[in-house]
Amino acid sequence: MGTHGGGARKKRKGSGHKGGKGMSGSGKRADHKKTLITKLYGHSYFGKQGVTSRKTKRDKRKRINLQQIQENLERYGKKAGDKFEIDLKDYKILGKGKIKDKLIVKAKEASASAIEKVKKAGGEIILPVKKKK
Repeated sequence: MGTHGGGARKKRKGSGHKGGKGMSGSGKRADHKKTLITKLYGHSYFGKQGVTSRKTKRDKRKRINLQQIQENLERYGKKAGDKFEIDLKDYKILGKGKIKDKLIVKAKEASASAIEKVKKAGGEIILPVKKKK
């Protein structure tokens, strides 16, 4: 019954000798764990990212460009006659890219440039009616 090169048995009983289990103890003096973490998770694991105040809420709305829709028409919608019907109810449609096909897009929001480009191609963007308070 040996210790497999760990010295006295009492040294390796808990995880205090290693600086904690798992990711714990990868702080000030645990450079031996930092190399593993940077290898697995990259250099952006440590430190702060970005500047926000506590009250600032992150904009989590889903967005999609016209270019992405045009490139993946079969994935997003189905063909009905000479037009493509696309249902993106949770998305905001943005105007980057060119449109070749006629699109009928159902969306939550759309930018002015996106609406203009789709109308110019012979399609339309259907937005939900906003209720007035």
